This record gives sequence, structure tokens and C-alpha cells, in this order.
Amino acid sequence: MDQIDAIWEILQYAIKKRKEEGSSQWQDGYPNPEVVQKDIENGYGFVLLNQKDIIGYCSIMINNEPAYAEIKGEWLTNDDFIVYHRVAVSEKYLGKGFSKVMLQSIENFALDNNIYSLKADTNFDNAPMLALFEKNGYKYCGEVFFRGSSRKAFEKVLEKK
Repeated sequence: MDQIDAIWEILQYAIKKRKEEGSSQWQDGYPNPEVVQKDIENGYGFVLLNQKDIIGYCSIMINNEPAYAEIKGEWLTNDDFIVYHRVAVSEKYLGKGFSKVMLQSIENFALDNNIYSLKADTNFDNAPMLALFEKNGYKYCGEVFFRGSSRKAFEKVLEKK
């Protein structure tokens, strides 16, 4: 809870960056500090650290995304899955590969929990996240809907160890 202000600062920068890039994602008052607080209270909020400095933030959940039940398309698997949202990297760490480190950490979290599916979504106009999915082996599965608009949905199936 004592990191909410630092996390919110990272998310505010990401919100501003989305707007500067012409994206409509995160331009409607979401996410906000209350969402981050609920993430943390529910045990979903995770930070990537460099010693005590927060590099990035995301929310990670197991089998907990009701919107994914109504996909316009088809998921690759129907087993347990990790879903993650609100991926953001601190301004001072951008362009240094930490988004990929965050995705690798999410994969490790999944494997540690014997889960072999990662599911995520993003706006159609979020070019950096779309590129990150492509570079990291995610497959496009269709569209899901949040707060009245559609998002591109992706899944990555992990190999069992």
C-alpha cells in the first residue's frame, strides 16, 4: 500500500503517453488510484523492482476475467490461465527492455502455479503493446469487450516443464 503513489505516477505517465500516441486507451478515467488500491487489496498488484526503485507495474490474476468468457473469436486453450492488465513501465526505464522482463516474470509466475496459458488484451491502437505481444509469441484470438469498447485479445501457451 505504501507504493500506491509511485505506482500511480507510473500509470499517469502511461496514460499521458497513450494520449500523445493518439490512442484512446486509458483516456476515460481508468485506471485510477482506486483501481490500484483494489489490485493491491486483492493481491493482484505486482511491481518490478530495481532494488527499491519501481520499474513497472501490472495486475496479475488467475482465471479472473469475466469479459474473456465472451470472446468474439476463440481462445487457444480452455484451461486455467493467467490474465494481466495495467502493464506500465516507469518513464526513466522506458526503452531498456523492461516490458519484456515484466512479461517473462508473468510467465514465471504462471509456471510456478502450474498454469500454461497467458491471456491479455489491448486497444487496437496501442502499437507498443501490440508489438510486445508479437515479439513475445502471443497469438491473436479475437475481440473482447470492456467498458463499452472492444479490445484485441491474445493468448500465449507455455510449454510444460
